[in-house]
Amino acid sequence: MTASNDSERTIVIGTRKSNLALVQTYWVKKELESHFPHVDFEVEKMSTQGDKILDVALAKIGDKGLFTKELELGMINNEVDFAVHSLKDLPTNLPDGLMLGCVSKRVNPADALVVNEKHKDKQLDTLPEGAVIGTSSLRRLAQLRHHYPHLTFKDVRGNVNTRLAKLDAGEYDAIILAVAGLERLDMSDRIHQVIPSEISLHAVGQGALGIECRTGDEAVLEIIKAIQDQDTLDCTLAERSFLRVLEGGCQVPIGVNTSIEGNQLTLIGMVASLDGQQLLKDSVTGDRTNAEKIGQELAEKLKNQGAGEILAAILAEIDR
Repeated sequence: MTASNDSERTIVIGTRKSNLALVQTYWVKKELESHFPHVDFEVEKMSTQGDKILDVALAKIGDKGLFTKELELGMINNEVDFAVHSLKDLPTNLPDGLMLGCVSKRVNPADALVVNEKHKDKQLDTLPEGAVIGTSSLRRLAQLRHHYPHLTFKDVRGNVNTRLAKLDAGEYDAIILAVAGLERLDMSDRIHQVIPSEISLHAVGQGALGIECRTGDEAVLEIIKAIQDQDTLDCTLAERSFLRVLEGGCQVPIGVNTSIEGNQLTLIGMVASLDGQQLLKDSVTGDRTNAEKIGQELAEKLKNQGAGEILAAILAEIDR
């Protein structure tokens, strides 16, 4: 099948069932339909392990394919043709037979502070001592502890609506969410403060969608490439390479920020201890065509500064 005779086949898109996952998937579907109006696209909704286990901290579950494994089985078993992921949830090492086929244009990758009504006149640096901040991300936790040791941090799980409900009920003084998710859910009004990258480097791939498909499925690749964004692809290839070399999963305190000027790509990377006491940060600039090499170089740079020991101590603590 090629894009010229693709009306002979229905393309099945795999997705998680969460509101955000569905919004993202239907956005992809609509974009592809505009490029291929004669193709029939169907959406197959699946529950992943990360959606089912809501009473345990993400880092404690210990499965790097937490939000992807069921979708990947669907592709391997030919039940779905490709899956739409928040790229930050997609492990850097994919199962045999599957590949990252396309990366969409990134939206704002920053983290956002969302506050309880009683703190509407506050920002991160003016919240009172002991204020309870909800986050399920070790990356956010480590960086915020580093900058704001006087605040208290508490795990929060569930989809965006569930987390906001817990915040509004007073279980937390504030929570940290991704700007991208709130914007995609038309909840930009809940963004109280966009946290500067100097305070919190974002997750690898945050703000971008990754489309995973079967390796060598040229017909599907030809279709999904219609929404590929080259700048985002180059940035996220560097970020994912950085994460892969550090052998970090989605749930470790590794943060990044990437920018492109002309042909030059600059990757800033961070590794921190859970208590925020140790925080290593460095950067590498190079030709964007060597994006993955830039990520590898930065990872080695931080390893030489002690990143490996920090990550090993974190993984040992999580396993306890």
